[in-house]
Amino acid sequence: MLKNVEKVSINFSPNFDLKKRPNYKVKYLIFHYTGMKSEAAAIKRLTSFNSKVSCHYFIKINGEILRIVPDSYIAWHAGTSSWKNDNFLNSSSIGIEISNPGHDYNYKNFNTKQIRSIISLSKKLKKKYRIKKENILGHSDIAPLRKKDPGEKFPWKLLAKNNLCLWHNINVNDCKKLRKKKLHNYKNFDYLLFRFGYTFTKNSSEKVKIYKNFQRRFRPELISSVIDKECYAILKSLI
Repeated sequence: MLKNVEKVSINFSPNFDLKKRPNYKVKYLIFHYTGMKSEAAAIKRLTSFNSKVSCHYFIKINGEILRIVPDSYIAWHAGTSSWKNDNFLNSSSIGIEISNPGHDYNYKNFNTKQIRSIISLSKKLKKKYRIKKENILGHSDIAPLRKKDPGEKFPWKLLAKNNLCLWHNINVNDCKKLRKKKLHNYKNFDYLLFRFGYTFTKNSSEKVKIYKNFQRRFRPELISSVIDKECYAILKSLI
């Protein structure tokens, strides 16, 4: 049990690899939203043998934290995924599911109790497993061609203020000045995006999905798939 975190209850899932992993194998912390109509249905799915999906922790609407799979086992939350040189991140990550209906079912703001639990739990996990803040990511970062979660309403900027993830250093006024200003060299942006960690692709429709997920994460005010000078400045500052 993690100490000094809001009470963690147990609701174990059968969906995990039976072989234990050592602590040093844990490199990433990945956030998800449940993307289902009800919290009860989400918990049922994550703990059902037939679903073949799970996570390590579940943060309920009231902020309560459920332990779904013990940290020392590989949970099935990331699926086909990659970041930089790492692939299939289940083996090297801890997955946190947060109760939220998501984009398909009236996507909501994460509430204060949930955010408090996200920050508290993440601090403990980051310290325990020596996870670098640049390796604290969303499902949409590691699987941008098929996922949107945790989405543009996730409090990334607040997490960054708590040293729990990366955030850019471009001030608000400069961002507004650069927004919607045409960027002529997309090739360099694509190279920097790949260098930062995202999947590389030459397929234009796949690029659109990656661009949107980058914007969901770092420029949630405007998710357009059009890369402008603001996006370029943000990405350069991150690298």
